Amino acid sequence: MGLFSWIIVGAIAGYLANLYMKTGQKDLIMQVLQGMAGAAIGGFIAGFIGLGTSSGITLGNIIFATLGSVILIWALRKFGRRR
Repeated sequence: MGLFSWIIVGAIAGYLANLYMKTGQKDLIMQVLQGMAGAAIGGFIAGFIGLGTSSGITLGNIIFATLGSVILIWALRKFGRRR
């Protein structure tokens, strides 16, 4: 994916993951970065199970990026530093 596609998919995925996980995150830049990291995780998972995603802004990319973002939020909650 191109940089613009990563940003758009990351923004959508980060927003959807934050809604689903009820994080209360309001910072758009953090949502985009979280979504981009989630897209990398989701792309790895998709490739691992043989469902390689296409490039660009597609529904499949958004779904896997959102799944990756949810996994990222869960892992940070589970294994992150306790306050």
